[in-house]
Amino acid sequence: MTASYTIAVLEGDGIGPEITREAVKVLNAVAARTGVTFDLQFAPFGGQAYFDTGSAFPEETKALCDKADAILKGPIGLSHEASKRIPVEEQPERGALLPLRRRYTTYANFRPVYLPPELAHFSPLKPSVVEGGIDIMMIRELVGGLYFGSKEQGVDEQGRRFVKETLEYDEDQIRRILHVAFAEARRRKKVLHNIHKSNVLMSSVLWNAIVEETAQEYPDVEVRHVIVDAAATALCLNPRQFDVMVMENMFGDILSDLGGGLLGSLGLMPSACIGERKSYYEPSHGSAPDIAGKGVANPYSMIGSVALMLEKSFGLAEEAAVIWDAMRRVFGEGYTTADLGDPDGKHAVIETAAFGDKVAEAVNG
Repeated sequence: MTASYTIAVLEGDGIGPEITREAVKVLNAVAARTGVTFDLQFAPFGGQAYFDTGSAFPEETKALCDKADAILKGPIGLSHEASKRIPVEEQPERGALLPLRRRYTTYANFRPVYLPPELAHFSPLKPSVVEGGIDIMMIRELVGGLYFGSKEQGVDEQGRRFVKETLEYDEDQIRRILHVAFAEARRRKKVLHNIHKSNVLMSSVLWNAIVEETAQEYPDVEVRHVIVDAAATALCLNPRQFDVMVMENMFGDILSDLGGGLLGSLGLMPSACIGERKSYYEPSHGSAPDIAGKGVANPYSMIGSVALMLEKSFGLAEEAAVIWDAMRRVFGEGYTTADLGDPDGKHAVIETAAFGDKVAEAVNG
């Protein structure tokens, strides 16, 4: 029997719909190549969804996501002026993204920082630093910490406005993400960099204690402890020392964006958000409303998110590898996208749709 999967497609805002179109092209190419059927169900989500339906995460979208085998999500967020017209609690991150993570407990965020040797010229780092390419898997805890802790704002007895946000983790949350990270390190080079701030934060003291306990179950994996600010510096000076990195929510948010900087663009940063029952896949970058509709957005991260979905939700690792290879081939044949520019004067800058076309052709070829 031919495999069939239902995918909830949340195009999002800004450049979301146009890069999603290219991801769909590639999915269709995979379907033609393999005979696997992908039933794509589109639904509103994000800032524009609020204006269209009165909710950033409408009930109909929740119902569709509940039934899907996986979720493919575009970036969300509107311009600053448009966002001011949305109530704070319905603004896309609070009204859609965090509830999505909470609904499906998508606790494990995989963010590959990947730049093969033939693409190393895209990096702003010196050639001597990125020689041989970059291949890091950042694993971020996604449903705990400061982002999900209790929040309070008000006016104190002296009439001063204040805000209070709590960084909360329990040992089960920490152990859960560490098992994911250790397993990934065991699968790769058997080295796990634990990123923390235990010299200041008590949350990191607990985190490190759970690391030491969990490490006993993975005697073949070497653990290296790095304070988060030192890790940021080390990523710029010698990124090739890292393979698998694990960290709490806020650290992961910041360092993974730094990872995009190492590559030359967040447009090269797909991600997988893995849950206990369901997972969603999205670019790590924002919705870039200033360039929406201009045909210049880089769809690499959206297409790469499709590759991650095929591998992690559907077990189609071979098909995922075909997509990664296809994107490498497009760049290797002398093409680039506007965000990456033409750093050495040898590349032809192509638009969003043309990049998707070339990747789909490579997948079919």
